[in-house]
Amino acid sequence: MARIIVVGNEKGGSGKSTTCMHVATALARLGQKVGALDLDLRQKSFGRYIENRRAYLAQAGLSLPTPDYRELPEIDGTGSGTGEHPQDQRLTRAIEAMDKEMDYIVIDCPGSHTRLSQVAHTLADTLITPLNDSFVDFDLLARVDPVTGKIKGPSIYSEMVWGARQLRAQAKLPPIDWIVVRNRLGAQAMHNKKKVGAALEELSRRIGFRVLNGFSERVIFRELFPRGLTLLDLKDTGVDQLNLSNIAARQELRDLMAGLKLPALQIGF
Repeated sequence: MARIIVVGNEKGGSGKSTTCMHVATALARLGQKVGALDLDLRQKSFGRYIENRRAYLAQAGLSLPTPDYRELPEIDGTGSGTGEHPQDQRLTRAIEAMDKEMDYIVIDCPGSHTRLSQVAHTLADTLITPLNDSFVDFDLLARVDPVTGKIKGPSIYSEMVWGARQLRAQAKLPPIDWIVVRNRLGAQAMHNKKKVGAALEELSRRIGFRVLNGFSERVIFRELFPRGLTLLDLKDTGVDQLNLSNIAARQELRDLMAGLKLPALQIGF
């Protein structure tokens, strides 16, 4: 059975699609068979990223490891007579179609609460929640007292993840490995950065997630999307000399992949 990696939160602009693409492509480059689904039915940033990759590689005459992206199947709105919600059917059928042939299925969720996203979280073996490194995005995970800075309690999103964990436990499925990834980290150890880090560590002990550093803010990510490329593809597309920023970004990706602790996976890029 494929291991399902869900990348989700309920805020836009945190780097979900960039994280999806780099994790999925890194897995493909490590020899894994990787399926890809995008549950943001309007923007489809992850899906468009992979479509851009296919188009660029075809035009350039290149063959590089690429996730197998598929659209959700269309389902008759009346359902199958089983009482299952049509949106649930779309997701379960898409996963069933890839489950036996893939090693991993990477799923990108929209930056809002939807039924598809909620169901995907219950299916996650690994849940990655990218977070911009600020208290604006920290509010996604927990409510903070504005005067004392103390954590008052979990947010609606954290409660949704808790509900997904309970459903998996009832179904006797392995627990979700929940990882919060700090994106857009500043280069300097600023006071606010330290406060966010301390708050995340405290909250991680209370509600059970791991904290990893993700990607810093870099121009390269905006340049890669139109061609569907990742940091790992630069040398294969004619970039012989990587600048210091690109080298640092590749190391961030290596550290992230190692930190995910995916089973039986040796990081070798």
